[in-house]
Amino acid sequence: MTTLIRRARRDDADELSRVALLSKQSNGYDDAFMAACEDELLVTPELIDAREYWVAADQTICGFVCLQADRDSGWGTVSAFFVHPDCQKRGVGRLLWRALEGSARAKGLEGLSLDADPAAEPFYVGLGFSTVGRVPSGSIPGRTLPHMQLRLLVP
Repeated sequence: MTTLIRRARRDDADELSRVALLSKQSNGYDDAFMAACEDELLVTPELIDAREYWVAADQTICGFVCLQADRDSGWGTVSAFFVHPDCQKRGVGRLLWRALEGSARAKGLEGLSLDADPAAEPFYVGLGFSTVGRVPSGSIPGRTLPHMQLRLLVP
């Protein structure tokens, strides 16, 4: 089956939210944890309008990634990066990464940052990101996440 990369549409929002929840839960989180971060993982049509979402799809959506570019700072934020558990380890993440990285470079961004789920930190290291600190979780009090960066352009 061929996986195509395309820009997200407003009518993808519910499916993107579902994929985000399934992907997150595949890291072994229990129902209480998932309930606590459900709002943070919600994708709405308004978010799709305001940000740059890329979707990997064959017959259904396999995964998605979101780039928020800050032209003032010259940096971008990877604010979402999820692959459906049934599609993991099949190159879908790499396809999504190529779309996001290509867009970031075309925008002339100096670098990218993200706050990673600890289980995904090795994946991001494999893409060239470095952990530069820790930040509080947006949904779980007392939990911290790796804050990671990747420089795209040499200053």
